[in-house]
Amino acid sequence: MPAGTGYADGKETASLKIIVTGGAGFIGSAVCRYLVRATDAQVVNIDKLTYAANLRSLEPIADSPRYHFIRADICDRAAMEAAFAKHQPDAVMHLAAESHVDRSINGSDAFIHTNVLGTHTLLETARAYWTGLSKPRAQAFRFLHVSTDEVYGSLGAEGAFCETTAYDPSSPYSASKAAADHLASAWHRTFGLPVVISNCSNNYGPYHFPEKLIPLVLLNALDGKQLPVYGDGANVRDWLYVEDHARALHVILTRGRIGEKYNVGGGNERTNLAVVESICDLLDEIIPDGQSRRRLITFVRDRPGHDHRYAIDATKLKTELGWRAQETFESGLATTVRWYLDNRAWWEPLRKGVYAGERLGLVETKARAGR
Repeated sequence: MPAGTGYADGKETASLKIIVTGGAGFIGSAVCRYLVRATDAQVVNIDKLTYAANLRSLEPIADSPRYHFIRADICDRAAMEAAFAKHQPDAVMHLAAESHVDRSINGSDAFIHTNVLGTHTLLETARAYWTGLSKPRAQAFRFLHVSTDEVYGSLGAEGAFCETTAYDPSSPYSASKAAADHLASAWHRTFGLPVVISNCSNNYGPYHFPEKLIPLVLLNALDGKQLPVYGDGANVRDWLYVEDHARALHVILTRGRIGEKYNVGGGNERTNLAVVESICDLLDEIIPDGQSRRRLITFVRDRPGHDHRYAIDATKLKTELGWRAQETFESGLATTVRWYLDNRAWWEPLRKGVYAGERLGLVETKARAGR
């Protein structure tokens, strides 16, 4: 099989050229770094560079001849067509999305625009490109749509989400991702586009924008600020180290079955309060300040529509494709904390100029306001 034609029978046989959308974001940049460092793939990163994107997260690979960056919006059909025509990809890994639940509560427009309309634009661009490929290249082409476990809604005290769990999104963010998932599935069923879908649990790790729980708590604790915990802190999440996720996505892209979904989870369920306490304890151990940082924990009004529990059953990914998480929550969190301590130059400009840790996602309903 000639170079650039991808893989046969689910296995890589030559260097792939992969378009990664949202590659300057948290998970996308981890994917780009992994592909350049651990594979021989050529990576084309397409990113609009919204507030949460950061090209400094790509500095470790920026000089690689196998890495290329394009600043463009996935909603721009002409720009997407130009990128596909120029770079002639073997695969697409679609991660570009607005992703913060609290921001979707304050303003849903950007989430519908990017996550729904942008996914539609990208699917249509990929379909037009794919239909023009030679038969061998068309058979090898893959479109990996990367999504979230939040599309499944909330779990009770027991059980876990599997690939056949019914969708029941609770927030504007998760609803927009559910819509995007359905579009990707429909483009496979209707048009035959070789789509694979992944749904992951909560990611954490280095280069995480500081509006999310772990970096927000970590940086607030360093500054001696209050550590906000929604409600009573009993909400449960399954935590996945971002580099384990990047490996999983590469495995799904290259070995996953067309038309299938694969759930990706770290098997690390923790209450939000337990996560915050773990961060406090790690900081107390590494850079003690004479008092326990747990004193900074402050319980605040719960997020509207806050799902109680997420948990992923990743059996399908493990048994079919052989993936396993390499990090425990304890090892991954320790690595994450030390990375932030060692990389102030990455996050300090964000705290000073983009997001200072203020509360997002507040909304007054008639019921709350007593009207």
